[in-house]
Parts: sequence; structure tokens; C-alpha cells
Amino acid sequence: MDAESPGGEECLEEEEEELETNLEDPENESVGKPALGGRCCILTRRGITLRVLLKDRLIEPGEGVLSIYYLGKKFLGDLLPDGKITWQETGQVFNSPSAWATYCKKLVNPAKKSGCGWASVKYKGQKLDQYKATWLKQRQPNAPVAAVEEMGEGRLGFLAIHEEIRTATVSSRNPHTLVEVTSFTAVNKFQPFNVAVSSNVLLLLDFHSHLTKSEVVGYLGGRWDTNSQLLTVLRTFPCRTRLGDGELAAAVEEEICQNLFMRGLSLVGWYHSHPFGHALPSLQDIDAQMDYQLKLQGSNNSFQPCLALICGPYYHGNQGSESKISPFWVMPPPEQRPNDYGIPMEVEVTYVQDGFLTNDVLHEMMLLVEFYKGAPDLVKFQDIWSQDQTYLDKLKGSLASRTPKDQGVAHILEQVYTLLKLSS
Repeated sequence: MDAESPGGEECLEEEEEELETNLEDPENESVGKPALGGRCCILTRRGITLRVLLKDRLIEPGEGVLSIYYLGKKFLGDLLPDGKITWQETGQVFNSPSAWATYCKKLVNPAKKSGCGWASVKYKGQKLDQYKATWLKQRQPNAPVAAVEEMGEGRLGFLAIHEEIRTATVSSRNPHTLVEVTSFTAVNKFQPFNVAVSSNVLLLLDFHSHLTKSEVVGYLGGRWDTNSQLLTVLRTFPCRTRLGDGELAAAVEEEICQNLFMRGLSLVGWYHSHPFGHALPSLQDIDAQMDYQLKLQGSNNSFQPCLALICGPYYHGNQGSESKISPFWVMPPPEQRPNDYGIPMEVEVTYVQDGFLTNDVLHEMMLLVEFYKGAPDLVKFQDIWSQDQTYLDKLKGSLASRTPKDQGVAHILEQVYTLLKLSS
């Protein structure tokens, strides 16, 4: 049945409702959200943005080339050269198809929670999802269609969600209240998945967390094996941006998204720092993590975990100079109390020592030094941290246990430390 006819719209809407119940399209981006996940070595449709399609000339900018038909209403939009969308009726600009679709559908149906933008928005009469499929087929001709999940946009979106929750008031309680994590054995449950984390992952996120007195955020790339229920975390992707800088965040996340694709990795989690605080989740961290877990769950409601790591580099309650890095996952609240907070669960992790420091890690370290150079919140590494230890001594001590035993690594890291001293 044609989607433009009233009956077709109802049929289309039923399909969208079924998809959205499982998915909750993450990109509500008149203020900004999306997500990424997926299976090993195959870029999901979430890795493709309008800018990617424009760049590869599958679509072109133009007036009135975008349209939405929803419950008898028609909306027309202009596609801008930067991949944004202008709604013709009001001139409002939206960052993504999902943002525009969600906004328009809520005008017709205020109860609508999401827009399924790529399945709803048409470019010159053809669904944008079909252009994604064409793009993927050109670059991954052997990829099974079923392996390409239909979710959200090409940005990752955790930064937008994190900032939204960070600046919101979480119920009547202080959103910064820290919550002790609970072990699975304490509630007579088994951990629902196993986790293995590369030492290079910890080294880079620990390095990132030490650089500034402000909170930092980054992504974790890896693979999820449904057969063995093993989540393997292989790469750290630091966000070289400031929380609240939405414009830069979009570009950074798109770059990370493409890096994940190029390396055949999926998004498997995130990390952030509590610079001088305990590495325990706050109420807002629990809220954010619960949101992220839903984003990575998958369109068929299959289970895919999302790991959260918190790094507390300068908390004086830590033993020795090594940063405390706490992995956690949130157990959802009971169905009869959906508005309650989830329970932060301590995740048991196997740490795998890498044999060498990759060029990617070194490159990221240099980029981070450059990004924070001269910043007012950059840690002064020559200042005293504790007793006779400088902040640089603290950093070196923390990274020591995470550094590969390769003899050449120490010399390379000393060069990085020298740059740090000069920049601070």
C-alpha cells in the first residue's frame, strides 16, 4: 500500500511504532542526539550521515527535496550543503532527519516520542534509508543486509545526552550524589556478560583524564560476541571537545564514528572522569548510562551491553598513584516502578596486557596534549600533587601498570611527558 495514502500512512505508522518501541530513536536533535552500535566489522546504518551521502554525491542540496507524510499531514524541507535541514514552513533548522521527523510528528501527535527519521523522511520521493543501503552496498557489497541495523544517525550522540543530563535537574535529589555500586552476587544474580579490556584502552583514557581539572568524556570501541557473551574493549576514542560545545561535539563524534567503521569496530561503551572525586557513578551518571544501554540494545530488542568506565585520577582516597577506574552497568528499575533509578552494578573485567603501544594510541596522546595546551583548566604538571610528588609523577605512576613492557615505550612516553611539561 502506498505510504502517501491515508491507509498507507496508518500502515507505515504501525511499523514505526513497532520499531520505536524496541529502539527509542536516540536522535532527538532539535537539541541533539543519536547513537551507534552494531556487529563486528560491518558499519551499521548509524555510521552514515547526510553529510556522508552529500559528500559522495548520492544526494544533492536543494529546496523542497525532503518530505515527511504523517497521518494526512505533509511537511517539506530544504537540504542544506552542510547536511542540515530547513523546514520550509517556519525556517527552523534541524541537525538530522530524526530531529526534524520527531518535531513534525509531535505537532500532529504530541505523544510521539521519536521520529524514525531515516525511515520517514524522503529525498525526492525515496526514503533516506534506501540511500543508506545504496551507500553501504557500494562499499560493502558482501555485507548481509540483515546485519545492517536500522537505527538513528551517524553521530554517536553520547555527548549530547551526557550534556543534557548533566545540566538537567534529576528529580528532587542532587544529581551529583554518588552511589555505591552493587555486586551481582549481592543480589543473587549472575553478571549477564563477560568483559575483556585491553591495557592500551585503560592507558589512553587514564592519560586523558589526567590532563585537565575538568571532566572528560570518550568512547570505547570493540566487539560483542553473542555466542560467548563476551564484550571485548579494544580502543579508546577520546572526545577532544568541551561538554556543552555542541557544534564541535558533532564534528568530533562524526570523526570517531568513521574511525570505528574503518577499524571494523562497534561502539561498546563510554568513559568519563571525576577529576578529584571518587570513581563512583553519580545519579546523573546512572541516568545517562541507562539511556545509553537502551540506545545500544538493537532494533530487534536483542541484548547488547554498554560498558561504562569512570576514572578518578586525582582522588586522594586512591591507594598509591594509580588511578581508580571503575566499570559499571545499570540494572533497570522494576517494571512497576519505571521512574526509579536503576541500580549501578559493579562489572567484573578481565584486563589483557598489550605487548606494545600502537601508533594510534601515541597519535591520540599527542592530539590530546595539543588540544589542552594553554587551557585554563590544564593541570600544572610541575606543581606538587601530594607530599613530594608532582602531578607529572602522579601521571607517570598511574600509567606505569598499564604500559606495555616493550623496552622502547618508556623512551617514547618520556617525549610525551616533556611536551606536557612545556604545555603547562
